Amino acid sequence: MRKFNIRKVLDGLTAGSSSASQQQPQQHPPGTREPEIQETLQSEHFQLCKGALVSALADDTLHLWNLRQKRPAILHSLKFCRERVTFCHLPFQSKWLYVGTERGNIHIVNVESFTLSGYVIMWNKAIELSSKSHPGPVVHISDNPMDEGKLLIGFESGTVVLWDLKSKKADYRYTYDEAIHSAAWHHEGKQFICSHSDGTLTIWNVRSSAKPVQTIAPHGKQLKDGKKPEPCKPILKVEFKTTRSGEPFIILSGGLSYDTVGRRPCLTVMHGKSTAVLEMDYSIVDFLTLCETPYPNDFQEPYAVVVLLEKDLVLIDLAQNGYPIFENPYPLSIHESPVTCCEYFADCPVDLIPALYSVGARQKRQGYSKKEWPINGGNWGLGTQSYPEIIITGHADGSVKFWDASAVTLQVLYKLKTSKVFEKSRNKDDRPNTDIVDEDPYAIQIISWCPESRMLCIAGVSAHVIIYRFSKQEVITEVIPMLEVRLLYEMDDVESPEGEQAAPVPTPVVGASPQPGPPQAHPSSSGSSSDGLRDNVPCLKVKNSPLKQSPGYQTELVIQLVWVGGEPPQQITSLAVNSSYGLVVFGNCNGIAMVDYLQKAVLLNLGTIELYGSNDPYRREPRSPRKSRQPSGAGLCDISEGTAVPEDRCKSPTSAKMSRKLSLPTDLKPDLDIKDNSFSRSRSSSVTSIDKESREAISALHFCETFTRKADSSPSPCLWVGTTLGTVLVIALNLPPGGEQRLLQPVIVSPSGTILRLKGAILRMAFLDATGCLVPPAYESWREHNVPEEKDEKEKLKKRRPVSVSPSSSQEISENQYAVICSEKQAKVISLPTQNCAYKQNITETSFVLRGDVVAMSNSICLACFCANGHIMTFSLPSLRPLLDVYYLPLTNMRIARTFCFTNNGQALYLVSPTEIQRLTYSQETCENLQEMLGELFTPVETPEAPNRGFFKGLFGGGAQSLDREELFGESSSGKASRSLAQHIPGPGGIEGVKGAASGVVGELARARLALDERGQKLGDLEERTAAMLSSADAFSKHAHEMMLKYKDKKWYQF
Repeated sequence: MRKFNIRKVLDGLTAGSSSASQQQPQQHPPGTREPEIQETLQSEHFQLCKGALVSALADDTLHLWNLRQKRPAILHSLKFCRERVTFCHLPFQSKWLYVGTERGNIHIVNVESFTLSGYVIMWNKAIELSSKSHPGPVVHISDNPMDEGKLLIGFESGTVVLWDLKSKKADYRYTYDEAIHSAAWHHEGKQFICSHSDGTLTIWNVRSSAKPVQTIAPHGKQLKDGKKPEPCKPILKVEFKTTRSGEPFIILSGGLSYDTVGRRPCLTVMHGKSTAVLEMDYSIVDFLTLCETPYPNDFQEPYAVVVLLEKDLVLIDLAQNGYPIFENPYPLSIHESPVTCCEYFADCPVDLIPALYSVGARQKRQGYSKKEWPINGGNWGLGTQSYPEIIITGHADGSVKFWDASAVTLQVLYKLKTSKVFEKSRNKDDRPNTDIVDEDPYAIQIISWCPESRMLCIAGVSAHVIIYRFSKQEVITEVIPMLEVRLLYEMDDVESPEGEQAAPVPTPVVGASPQPGPPQAHPSSSGSSSDGLRDNVPCLKVKNSPLKQSPGYQTELVIQLVWVGGEPPQQITSLAVNSSYGLVVFGNCNGIAMVDYLQKAVLLNLGTIELYGSNDPYRREPRSPRKSRQPSGAGLCDISEGTAVPEDRCKSPTSAKMSRKLSLPTDLKPDLDIKDNSFSRSRSSSVTSIDKESREAISALHFCETFTRKADSSPSPCLWVGTTLGTVLVIALNLPPGGEQRLLQPVIVSPSGTILRLKGAILRMAFLDATGCLVPPAYESWREHNVPEEKDEKEKLKKRRPVSVSPSSSQEISENQYAVICSEKQAKVISLPTQNCAYKQNITETSFVLRGDVVAMSNSICLACFCANGHIMTFSLPSLRPLLDVYYLPLTNMRIARTFCFTNNGQALYLVSPTEIQRLTYSQETCENLQEMLGELFTPVETPEAPNRGFFKGLFGGGAQSLDREELFGESSSGKASRSLAQHIPGPGGIEGVKGAASGVVGELARARLALDERGQKLGDLEERTAAMLSSADAFSKHAHEMMLKYKDKKWYQF
């Protein structure tokens, strides 16, 4: 079983390094070997109170890091050329680093100068001369706690050697017939313990090398007649910690029996006769025991275990019964499930974060340790922003997480599981055949959130939309409200055959809504059409049992697109919700649908082509002869339950491209082509292209209160719709009065006929008043929805009154507004109601805009854009004057395109890797304060007092034996190392690296800063030497004065 070449030391007070550790291996029969997994980082060692860190990489390079500065930098590097590094060990309070290699040799590095010593321990001198085989790579190095001159060396083959550094020979050799993975000393230095590949532990006496004193199989069955226990999985690491008042702790990872199929990775804690097996959620990478003392020759008194998992960091309290874990203050679960979308909100309402925290605190599991988090090194930086910031992440498992990003750290506030409303299949065989994705059917694609009203709306990969309402009270929903929407593509009207009973079709009145009523949890719909194809079937099945909803976000309505004539529903490309209007709207490449979530009714269900009506600027040719259209207004319809629809109605020429089996991450832009690892927009200039017609999708949606038509004299509620062909259409909304009338009267929806055109797909729309201030959409302030009915009805209606934040409501009729529209290629500012283009800016010709947002910054607003060529650009509003154009980051993968977003006050973020969120700023004020926001890793700590050796130990030499490593490993006694063995590389953080940097102001500042740091260190040393010299001078003056007084009256012959 090969090892993971990764070892970590998380605490600066540790005496030695961790031993080689592995991932939890999969189930393998005994004797099989796993391929070695290369890790970027192999081992790390802190140098006590020096502010330095040594790291070993998989490419056999050692780095020396300077942690004294806020931005850690590499001071030196040492690249081994002829041997592979397998283990490193830095003794406590030592500057000499032991480096073990794959050839079995041990080299010694001076950490201060980062140069090799001439002292080398060769493998052929360490093993028996009669041995005919190579002992294998070095897997363990540690010095005897009671004698620094004795070095314990463990080889992979099972050979352990106790090496005398002074005499340069082996004192004892210990041989075992199983491979070794790690070893650990007893603090008295008389015994050590080894872990082996067969799941056993062996304890050896130092002076007895014939056989181990004890063999332990923590998880193996002990056989009779003295036979070896049944083999188990390898024990990857073991630690041996002692206490003054009881039995020692033996802590190990791995070693489970091979018959434990499906068991999660475990950490085993053995204390006396008790053995505790602690299961972990992820594979164990490494662990480290935290002790009261850093001195290896004293009772360790362990109090916690730090366990590094693949996707988490866990601390276990050893002082309490049951070994509970500490509550982790750091958010390591951002990639608990892959992030599929991200939104960033700055300057949120001040009461929002406390509200989310209060409901999120109830989700925390119980049983944590009562003690505080024991790791307290370093200092946090000070955040300069005084406004609250929230990050929302959507994940592949359907979860949504809210994060507090106001401070320097990122703290999780609340987690919502959207998959709870759906029936889950136990295995792949039970999965319904209506799925359109092989994996992660609940993955989040789009998030629409109103911070003021706290309304949340998500769109998932299975063409489903869920609307959530925030509540602080727990409720039980007997029937989950659900709507099924049949979103069609073709604009052909379908006439039902005479004599057949069809579902009721809405009246020809434009935008008429059906009478509200309690929605059915599962509308009766046929599972297949007459020709056997799946029809009117959603991709997911909503639960039909009562659902207990905890305080937080609670399901208001579930909307699902259904299969049509054997074709799966297309994924949703845009989404918007408005709490003041009580509406949610979404669209895809087939069309657009609008839902009244208060009345639980569909208001609008149109194909993209039908939005144009008679004003279609494109010449579109149907693929099949059309029937004469009935004069049914704008062709609006409700849910088509049971209506016979031909298969040809929903198919598009590009349906072959929209594969039924979609994999994450899903590209939210249907026309983003990937060719030769570069992202380019392939668009035909011909507006009659069939491909362009078929790929026209709804790309942007925006509710607002503005001028709908040219002849309007006052603003009114409306919806602006943007498509991938650069068209903007306006839909007028006629809302009933508030209060009870809102729940009884229908919402009238009608296209206005207004059409605006830009070059490239529409990305963002916003509105300005006559003074150039942003006009945000109207919203309804949040209130507790689940209030008792005994409350005053008038007060209830008063709270439900929509809050319109539009400044236009108080303006004169003559004053106009401006519409800001940003597409992939250009931006326009349209004057309303005249609809004249006031300003125009071509953003890019050779690339395209990935994300555009209208954000507030420095008491003004601007348009911020991120292009696929890596440029971040900002434009003033309404004049669209270029303010900033800087090359930042090219589009290298779809994760950046999917997660990049701007927010107010010059902030932006994106997912730089599957596990990391990168925040950036284009605000000068924030950049000036960035240094103060950075934290400090290094904080000086006083070294604890060394253990008292006692009178008799000091008298008879029974205490710890020290070693003058400087004399032993220095150049004067051991000579110089071979130059071909390793190459010294000055790091960019050292003075040599700075000298090689480019000249200029930045280089001069870097050199000056580094020179000041080094000068400060030298001045500190000089101050200590000056104080010592002053003390010596005072003593000399005192003795000279005494001698002068003694001999001043004596004659010369009296001397």
